[in-house]
Amino acid sequence: MKPSPILSLEALRQLERTADAAGLMLMQRAAQASADWVGRHLAPGSRLLVCAGPGNNGGDALYAALELQQREYLVDVLLPCPPSSLACRQALQQAQASELAIFDALPSHYPPPALLIDGLFGIGLSRPLDETWKQRINQLNALDCPILALDCPSGLDAYSGQSLGAAIHADHTLTFLCYKPGLFCSQGADLAGQVELATLDCPPHFFPPGEGALNAPCAAALARPRDSHKGSFGTVAVIGGAPGMLGAALLAGRSALQGGAGKVYLCPLDDRLPVDAIAPELMIRPLDEMAELPAADVIAFGPGLGQQELAARLLPQIVALPLPLVLDADALNMLAGDRDAAGRIAQRSSVTVLTPHPAEAARLLQIDTAAVQRDRIAHARQLAARYRCVVVLKGAGSLIVRPDGYYLLNTSGGPELAAAGQGDVLTGLIAALLAQGLPAFDATALAVHLHGLAGDDYQQESGGPIGLTASATAIRISRVLNRLLAGR
Repeated sequence: MKPSPILSLEALRQLERTADAAGLMLMQRAAQASADWVGRHLAPGSRLLVCAGPGNNGGDALYAALELQQREYLVDVLLPCPPSSLACRQALQQAQASELAIFDALPSHYPPPALLIDGLFGIGLSRPLDETWKQRINQLNALDCPILALDCPSGLDAYSGQSLGAAIHADHTLTFLCYKPGLFCSQGADLAGQVELATLDCPPHFFPPGEGALNAPCAAALARPRDSHKGSFGTVAVIGGAPGMLGAALLAGRSALQGGAGKVYLCPLDDRLPVDAIAPELMIRPLDEMAELPAADVIAFGPGLGQQELAARLLPQIVALPLPLVLDADALNMLAGDRDAAGRIAQRSSVTVLTPHPAEAARLLQIDTAAVQRDRIAHARQLAARYRCVVVLKGAGSLIVRPDGYYLLNTSGGPELAAAGQGDVLTGLIAALLAQGLPAFDATALAVHLHGLAGDDYQQESGGPIGLTASATAIRISRVLNRLLAGR
């Protein structure tokens, strides 16, 4: 599947200007797409409440109201304040001429409509809402009806995914021209509901290059010839598993096996585990100061590592190895405390993948976690550029970022993956795909997608997100990978 591009706000505005100069009438096209969406979900005669704001998003909503009225829907329009843009004023003039019912406030005891269409602010809002607007949005959210947001739920920052004080809680979002990252990450992942894209038939050559895309990886490069052997698919060494944290290393090792690595060594700092009864295929080589690392194609360093003295001494040795490297957990925390680490990572001749969650990213950047979450894209890019590596910033809408700043935004998975050990599973899977020869960015993107699909499968099978353990996720990896490889 071709990735769906994400444009920066500046590039999106340029696209709109280009389309306007070409006479494409995007506002009317957005209205048509909105009415078509309603037509697919509700029968004519249904009562609709269209909420229109003062800017161009309000113009989209007003033209949609006109179109829906012509299609014999019963349409009320809420217009809380006068239009501020010329396009919205022109739309209002037509709405008034058509004798649409227009209110500046909802009547008392207003009965819930069959659908509320939110066109109050869209992507144009960049400042916190005042108390009056917060009250209006809370009143609309309280109506017992489904909500369709046009372009972006009002009150949501379309690029950061943060609520600007209050936001429409949409069941569906019909976004225009391109996807916006805030619809899939942070609070936006809950506020946007089911997201659909309407490109408004804008010619492809009008679109500037995307700054990113939705993650839609292909597994075709992992197809296996019949004439294969274990050496064909690489060897992974997992280093971690300090006393009390062996489970993390085991999860990463098992995940690497499920992800298709030909051989997996487990090198724990705790030497009390002779064999893994669940996955006896794991070759366990306890690591101490005198031990040499087994011959491997990829090293996953960090799961259950701890921050003891031996772990700290291992870090520069591991970074100096000419092998692809996946760093997670305490390896990242040690990097954060090493002022020279960024330079050593950036100078590596082999690829490096960092897999921080927001708190780990904050430590690496020496800021607080809330700051990372306020602008996940900017901070993930900053990390990728500083370390000249591929970065996965985990969380709702996990980001996979290249050193040049290009990113993929992952939409698979959800709260079922919010459990201890899931990051270790992801680390092992990334290492396995690297060992099979995928480039670092491709391997990481595919691993994040597969990990999310395993969670999606669990939620569909169990009817909810609760109870998926990291051990069970690791077992599911090969199933979702084979399904994706088969194109199903």
